[in-house]
Amino acid sequence: MREKKTTLSDGDPVPSLERSGRDDASRPGQPLRSAVPAPRKPGAAVQGHPLAARGEPMAGVRPRYAGPHPRRKRFGQHFLHDPTVLERIVDAIGPGADDRLVEIGPGRGALTRLLLSRLSSGAGNGALDAIEIDRDLVALLHDELPPATYPRFAIHEVDALQFDFTRLAAERGGRLRVVGNLPYNISTPLLFHLLEHTGAIEDVHVMLQKEVVARMAAQPDDDDYGRLTVMLSPWVTVEHLFDVGPGAFSPPPRVWSAVVRLIMRPEPAFDISPHFGRVVAAAFSHRRKTLRNALRGVVSLEQIERCGLNSGARPETLAPKAFNDLAKTLTEGSSDEGSSD
Repeated sequence: MREKKTTLSDGDPVPSLERSGRDDASRPGQPLRSAVPAPRKPGAAVQGHPLAARGEPMAGVRPRYAGPHPRRKRFGQHFLHDPTVLERIVDAIGPGADDRLVEIGPGRGALTRLLLSRLSSGAGNGALDAIEIDRDLVALLHDELPPATYPRFAIHEVDALQFDFTRLAAERGGRLRVVGNLPYNISTPLLFHLLEHTGAIEDVHVMLQKEVVARMAAQPDDDDYGRLTVMLSPWVTVEHLFDVGPGAFSPPPRVWSAVVRLIMRPEPAFDISPHFGRVVAAAFSHRRKTLRNALRGVVSLEQIERCGLNSGARPETLAPKAFNDLAKTLTEGSSDEGSSD
């Protein structure tokens, strides 16, 4: 596979995959191989069942689970336990027998077990890879979902923010379907990390804080429309599926949650300027300002008018492509200072 580069914001490359000849993938009937993530600290190697099946050492994974798992606040852990909510999530995902699923933050495995059950009910070659940073939970899952019983399951002890989804897709032989109950304290950076692997990911079904989902799914002129909405829009279509109350979790969070579906576009919705992120950040740094004032020093009044935009409009009324049109008027390293009211 060869990598082609597009950009998400100023200077940030967003790799996508383009097939070139034979993929480095597991063939039907072969055991799953463990994907290798981005460089990590010694002793935190990616793990999966093939190592155990061959009798190789499992660095960083304890051989047996030693008892109840204490919640670790630094990981933002709130374990989903409501069976009705879990079934709704799996129904929304609709996993097929040949799907390559990736679960971020499996926790104690409530959703994991349902996904494995759906995969095992078909005759395909689907697989489930789980990404978990908590070594005690890795030990629990390895103990309760052993490779001999669950040959389609592999677990990786690694930070999801460092995980190489593109390489995993190459090893599994196709695009991934990502699911999970994401820790709220890293949800936004994790979303943008997934966008760096758009060519390797088919869709994403995740639980997030309800207000974050509202911002992701907002339309121009909505109260929640803002920087996150605009930055995601070239890469994904967003669908707010349903809300989930605090009681569905242990311990219950202080806020409501929501499940959202993101479908990755095969190509960006428009040809993204390298200045797109800079213009969007400037435009929404002061929400109540007019466009010409918000973009002063970034885009000139003349450049705004050249795009056919009303300089007195507020940024939250503009469609995402309008910000990209403004970004395209910039030349590398210089721009005129806009005028004010």
